[in-house]
Amino acid sequence: MPPFPPPSRLVPVDDRCNAATACDLARSGVALLWRGDFPQARRLLAAMGRRLDRRTPHPVADPAEAFREHRRARRNRARVLGQVLVAVDAEYRLDVRRAPDVRKACRQAYGAATGPGVLALRELLGVRGVHQWRERGVFVPALGGRVHPHYGVFSPTRSEYVDLVAQAPLPALTRTAFDLGTGTGVLAAVLARRGIARVTATDSNPRALACARDNATRLGLTARIQVPEPCLYPEGRADLVVCNPPWLPAHPVSDLEKGVYDPDSRMLRGFLTGLTAHLEPGGEGWLVLSDLAERVGLRTRAELVDLVGAAGLRVAGRIDTTPRHPKAAATEDPLHAARAGEVTSLWRLQARPLVR
Repeated sequence: MPPFPPPSRLVPVDDRCNAATACDLARSGVALLWRGDFPQARRLLAAMGRRLDRRTPHPVADPAEAFREHRRARRNRARVLGQVLVAVDAEYRLDVRRAPDVRKACRQAYGAATGPGVLALRELLGVRGVHQWRERGVFVPALGGRVHPHYGVFSPTRSEYVDLVAQAPLPALTRTAFDLGTGTGVLAAVLARRGIARVTATDSNPRALACARDNATRLGLTARIQVPEPCLYPEGRADLVVCNPPWLPAHPVSDLEKGVYDPDSRMLRGFLTGLTAHLEPGGEGWLVLSDLAERVGLRTRAELVDLVGAAGLRVAGRIDTTPRHPKAAATEDPLHAARAGEVTSLWRLQARPLVR
């Protein structure tokens, strides 16, 4: 979201504004233009977030409805916090006291500025955080190196799905592989490091493709990793096709959430229905998927198995792992029970033999 003109309902606020007043104004649809100290703006935003989080949700017995209630609360939280704005000039300089230099971070996220405008402070803090991640990278133990996420590309902060791909037995004579929905290119890099001579990494997001190319270069793997134009499947066939689709069949509300939410399981369905046509004889498809959707009532295991069978595939094996991310232990999370029991699996899929 690049800088936009100030909205029609805009109230200047400064260090004297407290979280209660800010929340009341923001809930009523009034945008708040911050004119005070930048560190104080961050403190105000954090205080507003805590105030919104204190609201006790109605207890819901049905897991799917509990998930929808959680999503509604998160959308409302994002809407309210997004009403706190800061002004930037035509070169992305912030017009507030003690402001950091965000010019490079904004150029990476939005491209060249087209003029002055305003940005949501919450969005700007995210842009700055992604820039810092991009600069220092995220260490991936399975690679023994760092992956550098770009703005708008999901970061590989959860290692369990990467470890599954790093440790699963490769099919015999695996010379070629496709990594569908590559994101940062982390799985393509893992496959290349495992000795696969040619890995094709695809994605529908041009930002992800640029990120995957950047990481392949940083890791010295450009001779093994090819990154074509946006698509799900590239031309041809491969000995191994890996796909780690978004895990939850729900609608994303931001570009970054597209790495988590897959409306109507479109990418999952596209991977499964296209797999047999893109596998070499004796090849395998690896579906890397969490069962969180099953645990919150958005999809059943039977529905997943039916999708596999309808695509002319059979399950040759499955490797499971349990989560190690912090949310699995966060008891205050409304979805704690589902996250604590979550299992991530690598499903080994093969084309079913034709019956003559």
